[in-house]
Amino acid sequence: MAPERTSRGRGSGRPTMNDVAKIAGVSLKTVSRVVNNEENVSPLLVAQVRSAIAILNYSPDIGASTLRRSDRRTEMIALLLKDVGNPFFATLHRAVDDEARARGVQVITGNLDECSNRERELARAITMRRADGLIMATVSEDQSYLASELRVDTPVVFVDRPGTGFPGDTVLATNVLGATEATRHLAAHGHRRIACLSDNVRIPTARLRQDGYLAGLREIGIEPDERLILTDLGSEALAESRVLELFHRPDPPTALFTAQNSVTAGTVRALRRLGLHRTVAVVGFDDFPLADLLEPAITVIAQDPAAMGRTAAQALFRRIDGHTGPPAEHWIPTTLIRRGSGELRPAPENARP
Repeated sequence: MAPERTSRGRGSGRPTMNDVAKIAGVSLKTVSRVVNNEENVSPLLVAQVRSAIAILNYSPDIGASTLRRSDRRTEMIALLLKDVGNPFFATLHRAVDDEARARGVQVITGNLDECSNRERELARAITMRRADGLIMATVSEDQSYLASELRVDTPVVFVDRPGTGFPGDTVLATNVLGATEATRHLAAHGHRRIACLSDNVRIPTARLRQDGYLAGLREIGIEPDERLILTDLGSEALAESRVLELFHRPDPPTALFTAQNSVTAGTVRALRRLGLHRTVAVVGFDDFPLADLLEPAITVIAQDPAAMGRTAAQALFRRIDGHTGPPAEHWIPTTLIRRGSGELRPAPENARP
């Protein structure tokens, strides 16, 4: 493995072999031998080098001598998503992969599983593999760490969720407008007690959708009822459980805005268990498989994950190709799809006057 010739002073923020050599008090060649597990190094020097590596949290750049071409590209990008198994992210992933394959570029994909530590670990792994760029649906609240984990010339595009503390293009759905439209739609069908069920509101998209719900209530003159706002529904099972509880309370809602597709799925299960699926109106944010085959079929505010993936990939490749303009925001419109569940009207005694 060839010794790295960059220094920390260049602005990348990542420790180099030179830094390790200085801390260990050995030559650069000795550090290279230890990193590559060569046998002709004394145990004492190995211990010194490994101690310096631990102090600096140094990670060897495994692509420095084997993956770079003459134009300094690896023809490889990285895509970090919350969960590729989620239909939304699966579609987004496919769109990014299609754009990349058209350019002869490979995509490395990682699942973040809503874990901040995993986000940072995978960002570091991407640097080791010298990916030409990164597309990320963030899970942590602050991405300023990327300044020390990524090479200074690595472009980043944030998709679905905005980044914080690090510059990058952003591709987002019109979350506030979509949630406002959902709430307005339920009110137009006579509902006054409209509940909002969402994921953790520390997640930017969940917060924006709740903001849209509240804006919709204000538009139609309804005072928000905190008892009708359920958050932290991080799984279908939890959403189902909380909805069952909600309808055992006095004066339950007549309509539900569910702000994420897994929350919608859990909600529908709960309503069917209660025998209320033809009585309580539902509008879900984001479509999901078989939503149109249920009875009633589920009305949704549909995102366009394919368009989001294409837009994110195109933005990243523009940066890789040399575009240096300021970070841009790309907004992908949502669409109300009426299927039946969102058009149910409340019982006459609960209808809007």
